Amino acid sequence: MRIVDLIPTPYRLLANGVLLAALAGGSAALAWQVQDWRYCQQLAEQARLHAETLNQLTQIAATQQQAEQDKRLALEQRLTASEQTHYRVLSDAQRDQGRLRDRLATADLRLSVLLDATAVTGNDSVPATTATGGVVHGATRAQLDPAHAQRIIGITDAGDQGLIALAACQAYAKEVSTPK
Repeated sequence: MRIVDLIPTPYRLLANGVLLAALAGGSAALAWQVQDWRYCQQLAEQARLHAETLNQLTQIAATQQQAEQDKRLALEQRLTASEQTHYRVLSDAQRDQGRLRDRLATADLRLSVLLDATAVTGNDSVPATTATGGVVHGATRAQLDPAHAQRIIGITDAGDQGLIALAACQAYAKEVSTPK
């Protein structure tokens, strides 16, 4: 005889029910553990993909920022070169104007103007012919008073500086507005 046969039937049924309940509960717990494990794997995979995406976006943003910084640096270098060029042109023009003023002041150079040969000559006009010792051939010229010549040189100097400054502004505006 077996030990199971000694246990009355209602207790056997109860024991089988408890055993069945324990197995069902254990399998349910096991199912919950398997499902928890799967969700953890899915969440871990999702977190890994999210981290990779963020890393890629960060790298793209860093690359774009570096490209923009490179563009800005190149623009600054071009503007610096342009500024140096315009400064050199301006200082050369100022030096040339200074030399011209010095030559006018020392009578090393005289400014003269062409006279209209067809104009009616009056009493206070400049003679139509040059002096016998002159080397000017062609149209008749009259020398300007040195003070007037200095004022003319001053006016042309201011005009030259204005044109050089305008060229510098135009070059700057063109350089800044042209995409590279």
